[in-house]
Amino acid sequence: MAVTLADVAARAGVSSATVSRVLNGNYPVAGSTRERVQRAVEELDYVVNGQARALAAATSDLVGVLVNDVADPFFGLVASALQSEIGTGGTGRAGGKLAVVCNTGGSPEAELTYLTLLERQRAAGVVLTGSAVENEAHTTAVLARLTRLAASGTRIVLCGRPPLVAGDDPLGVLTVAFDNRGGARRLTEHLLSLGHRRIGYAAGPAERSTTRHRLEGHREALAAHGLGPAGGAGDTAELTVHGRYDRASGYDAALELLRREPGTTAIVAANDTVALGVCAALRAGGFDIPGDVSVVGFDDLPFSVDASPALTTVRVPLLAAGMLAGRLVMGRQEPPPGGVTTVGTELIVRGSTAPPAPPRR
Repeated sequence: MAVTLADVAARAGVSSATVSRVLNGNYPVAGSTRERVQRAVEELDYVVNGQARALAAATSDLVGVLVNDVADPFFGLVASALQSEIGTGGTGRAGGKLAVVCNTGGSPEAELTYLTLLERQRAAGVVLTGSAVENEAHTTAVLARLTRLAASGTRIVLCGRPPLVAGDDPLGVLTVAFDNRGGARRLTEHLLSLGHRRIGYAAGPAERSTTRHRLEGHREALAAHGLGPAGGAGDTAELTVHGRYDRASGYDAALELLRREPGTTAIVAANDTVALGVCAALRAGGFDIPGDVSVVGFDDLPFSVDASPALTTVRVPLLAAGMLAGRLVMGRQEPPPGGVTTVGTELIVRGSTAPPAPPRR
């Protein structure tokens, strides 16, 4: 039997009218009362009647764009492309919808809060960008909120994160995924082809999907060259250091990798920003790049070509991906088969990589 508004009211200990006010966001409700209602909605897995809700909502001019860090060039490029498509329909003229960029700061709690606020605002669309937090409780909570949004007629697009479910998504969520695994594999294969075998990895946060996929691609390339997951020159756990996707984490990771293995000849960074920190740490330690240690990044952000030396990296077409996600959330692009489009990546070789130097005597 379907859960009703009255069931939610009984669980929360409030009236049905109060539940309606909380769900619609159209009347002031005390914070403690709102929390009880939202908890009851989640516990009962209550889904708003889509047809009824659509009559009163689901057609606002607001599209929410969730980003992990608005100051990060990666998210800035994606958000800019999205806003162009959402606000002007890609025509350069007015007539689209209002794109609201929601900066979560990488906080899972903030992500959930923004999704709830966008539901109350009856958003016409929601785009979640960047990697997903791989935590069962958080995934369940996100799914519950997206279920309610989809039931009210909100279009939902994931950009740069994996699909919610394998196969056809019953919510109709569309995905623009990045080939992080394949890009990382090609990056490490490039280093291996130059002769590197002691390769350190400055990884992103362990709980993020992008971190896992890029690390898997790196390790697949190592395994193909007989550098296994444990022992000898292929001890990938020993030569992996996790941190944030920022410059400071790259700096610290480089120091730790060199402490663990002074013979490291190459370092793979989680992204281009982390790579800048790695390069700074190497220069501070008196190492030449790439003469002593080669460094590679990921994403090909605009500053990568101006780094010294220019950074070898993997190009992700962020502007094209953001524009595609914008067209999808606006309903101007035919959904891809299965609801998922995977954006390819390209290895870009520059001056930060070279064959390893002969061992010093």
